[in-house]
Amino acid sequence: MRLRALLDTDALGLKLLGGEDELDRGVRGVMTTDLRDPSRYLSGGELVLTGLAWRRDAADSEPFVRILVQAGVAALAAGEAELGDVPDDLVVACARHRLPLFAVHESVAFATITEHVVRQVSGERAGDLAAVVDRHRRMMTSGPAGGGPDVVLDLLGSDLDLRAWVLSPTGRLIAAPKETTGARGAVPALDPEACARLAAEHLAAVRTGRRGPHRVVLDRTTYSLFPVRGSGRGPSSEPGDPRGTMLSDWLLAVEADAGDWAEERLDLLQGVTQLIAVERDRRDAARTVRRRLAQEVLELVQTGAAPAEIAARLRVAAPVLLPGLGTAPHWQVVVARVEWEDGRGDGGPVTQALLEEILVDPVSTGPEPSDRIAVAHTGGEAIALVPLPSVTDGHDEAGPGVQADALLESVRGPLTAGLDGDGRLTVGVSAAVHSAEGLRGALEEARHARRVAAARPGRVCAAGHQELASHVLLLPFVPDDVRRAFTARLLDPLREYDRRHRAELIPTLEAFLDCDGSWTRCASRLHLHVNTLRYRVGRIEQLTGRDLSRLEDKLDFFLALRMS
Repeated sequence: MRLRALLDTDALGLKLLGGEDELDRGVRGVMTTDLRDPSRYLSGGELVLTGLAWRRDAADSEPFVRILVQAGVAALAAGEAELGDVPDDLVVACARHRLPLFAVHESVAFATITEHVVRQVSGERAGDLAAVVDRHRRMMTSGPAGGGPDVVLDLLGSDLDLRAWVLSPTGRLIAAPKETTGARGAVPALDPEACARLAAEHLAAVRTGRRGPHRVVLDRTTYSLFPVRGSGRGPSSEPGDPRGTMLSDWLLAVEADAGDWAEERLDLLQGVTQLIAVERDRRDAARTVRRRLAQEVLELVQTGAAPAEIAARLRVAAPVLLPGLGTAPHWQVVVARVEWEDGRGDGGPVTQALLEEILVDPVSTGPEPSDRIAVAHTGGEAIALVPLPSVTDGHDEAGPGVQADALLESVRGPLTAGLDGDGRLTVGVSAAVHSAEGLRGALEEARHARRVAAARPGRVCAAGHQELASHVLLLPFVPDDVRRAFTARLLDPLREYDRRHRAELIPTLEAFLDCDGSWTRCASRLHLHVNTLRYRVGRIEQLTGRDLSRLEDKLDFFLALRMS
């Protein structure tokens, strides 16, 4: 807005004392101060409001005005409530430095002027930005030449002075504004811990059905979180069920309290999220080829196809996932499953999108860091085919690959908040294999590892192939007398009770462990009411002195059943 417009608003009670030739200056903001040197808080273009408390004598006016001029402020408005009239020495200093000077009538509060200026300036900026956003949307919908979400964040910073970041549901930084300096100083980097906490708050809010934007305060800084909704083609548990999309949708974190915003600004930010969603859909579409390759390999492995046929398909997949690779890589298999407590919905597509995100290195850089990940889904599971380049040191060995203990480290907090009270994520990781013959074994190994993870407490759990060596892979080497003693101690009380009461405790125990401790799925498999299942499990615990909510006891029962 222009200074001239301030004089045209009678409600502001402004009187021009000097600078009539400068009334076409633009006003970018407003600041109230009584500091003798407010320069550190000025960035240029402000209307400065002052009650003159900084002035002790006439000599103070000249240096104060000089500081304002050097900071590039638009004008100065001095209140008459403290001294009555504006001092002549201040009028003279402003005239000398060509700084427009207004007197504010004692009946007008500075807050009234501030609110008017902010409303006018924000409206003008929002209008300008809306036009830019609309133009940018048309560019992006016609192709990827729009510049991606980074450009949108830069526009928010330059036109609305808003710091904003785009995050994945696990808290990985998708896009950040450039390192620029604005009215509130340099744009700081958002550290990984803050990203994870914001993502956790977002998932918790969406899970409980709260509408965005969500207000979050971290370390005395207020953020507003806007969901970045996709086109509607993304994964979902059931139509209308938000739990699937919340685990795959991005979010826009804005350093501001959107609760104070007018409807026009909220509408503008919603438009910004739609613009970012275009890029989200574009990246998701780019994964189609990799997903198809993984699905084809998985179907060949599960149907028992000849190794030569699987190897041929792997040779097609390798150049797509690892461009420029000279030799066939090693492969790892990662199996994941998302299960909801109420048993509704197929978690396969949901877990597929989530596993693609989890397998991305949280500190990776580049436009699309997941371009080496191929994830399929079947039967409620997501199955990832992860290529590992061979180490070219004369030995045919794979690189470090995916480690189960580190895989969920950076995403555990956000996902626990998103699944709390509603669902679980369990992940299993195989060892690396170097041929098609080993891929079926790797798939089974990853599935067994996921079952071990499912036996653990917690909403987000993972297990690796190393942990299978302690029980499943060593079972054939356990002496017979040790097996008999171990199984008798655990299972004989149950067998005897079943023989006398036909209670089917052993089949119930097998089904309970096979369902990873899920009451809903186990009751459905056995065609029982959940209360009946709980009674049977309670009887098992009473007869054996074990607790089926503890990992150690679950594993002991698992071993006893396998060795019996």
